[in-house]
Amino acid sequence: GELSADKVEEIYSHGLKLMAERGGVDIDLNAPYPTGPGMPPRHISARVVRPVLFSFQTPIEVEVHGTDLLQLRQKAEETRDVMAALPELADVETTQRPGAPEVQIVYDRDQLSRYGLNIQTVAQQVRDAVKGYEATLFNLGDRRIPIVVRLQEDDRRRVTDVSEFLVNPGGERPIALYSVAEVTLAEGPSEVRRVDGRRVALVRSNVGMGSLGGAVERVESVLTREIDWPSDMTFYVAGQSQEWDRSRGSLLLALALSVFLVYVIMAAQFESLLQPLVIMLTIPLAFLGTVLALWLLDISMSVVVFLGMIMLAGIVVNNAIVLVDYINTLRQRGMERAEAIVTAGSVRLRPILMTTATTALGLTPMALGLGDGAEIRTPMAIAVISGLLASTVLTLLIIPSFYSMIDRLRETALGPSPAATVPEAERLTP
Repeated sequence: GELSADKVEEIYSHGLKLMAERGGVDIDLNAPYPTGPGMPPRHISARVVRPVLFSFQTPIEVEVHGTDLLQLRQKAEETRDVMAALPELADVETTQRPGAPEVQIVYDRDQLSRYGLNIQTVAQQVRDAVKGYEATLFNLGDRRIPIVVRLQEDDRRRVTDVSEFLVNPGGERPIALYSVAEVTLAEGPSEVRRVDGRRVALVRSNVGMGSLGGAVERVESVLTREIDWPSDMTFYVAGQSQEWDRSRGSLLLALALSVFLVYVIMAAQFESLLQPLVIMLTIPLAFLGTVLALWLLDISMSVVVFLGMIMLAGIVVNNAIVLVDYINTLRQRGMERAEAIVTAGSVRLRPILMTTATTALGLTPMALGLGDGAEIRTPMAIAVISGLLASTVLTLLIIPSFYSMIDRLRETALGPSPAATVPEAERLTP
């Protein structure tokens, strides 16, 4: 059929809502919609997706655990009110919504025993009267159509009609339902959400002012201090902060592994255990530049930033390798240590600056945040560019001094010796 523009907008809005509530959902839409009087309908095609590697959970989700649904809803609303007053949070809302009206029947077991009635039998009779039961099947050709029997709508329309149901049909004295049960019109739960088998109400929010970590700490302290939690109820802060806690260990392991592999490769190449340490000094120098840039631009630490720092561990050592390798080459040719360091710095300055500039300029479009999904790519690009620039500047200033100091200590401990050997192909490098 045809879709109006309002209907398209409604489907799109509903898709975004589902994506926020369920962690992402794909919507395919390909249908004609009218463009104007007398004009042929056009076809539209839209797809709402989420990134595969990242979750669409809200930054902060507070799980309120409990057993009683009414108490759970009350504590969730109280939690929402407390969190909404915090400047660190924004768009605070709870998953507990007003439920649909329903007729609730609470049986009095003492009255049922006094009348000699069984609660299961009475409940089944009430269910059959309201919902109906399958009495028989009607054969229509090769089809079997069930015939459902229940009270007429006029006899079950109001709560008073339900309360007047006879619970002992055929008995000597008729007994109405209101004699053995309390029949009321109440509001049922909108949903019953469970986490690890326990009933849970979620209170979600975005980060307003400050960082995600600071907001989580403030939420935990405020909820513990300002809300009186019963013994059978508790809360837990989840969301993106929980994802970060889970992934932090694996990211630290990946960073340590990358640093170790870089060291092993350089130790095998230079046939030395000290000179790779000199080169690897560029890694903390790069991290210093990254941390400074994140602080100046008010960017929080995240998974993508950490991935950029892991990339830096393998990128920033290149400049120091070029510098130290040429120093070793010059010393093998008979040049003194100080003269070799100065000469290598002047000769290798241009290649080092060129490689740094090409890498930084190549990442600049990503750092500018152009296009869709820029909020994911931009922190990584900024982390890499800032770390690379800081490492380049500090490499030219600190690495030669550190190399000279380590080499003097080595000569003091082991005596004068030739510089570490390099492959024959590199000895011919001008």
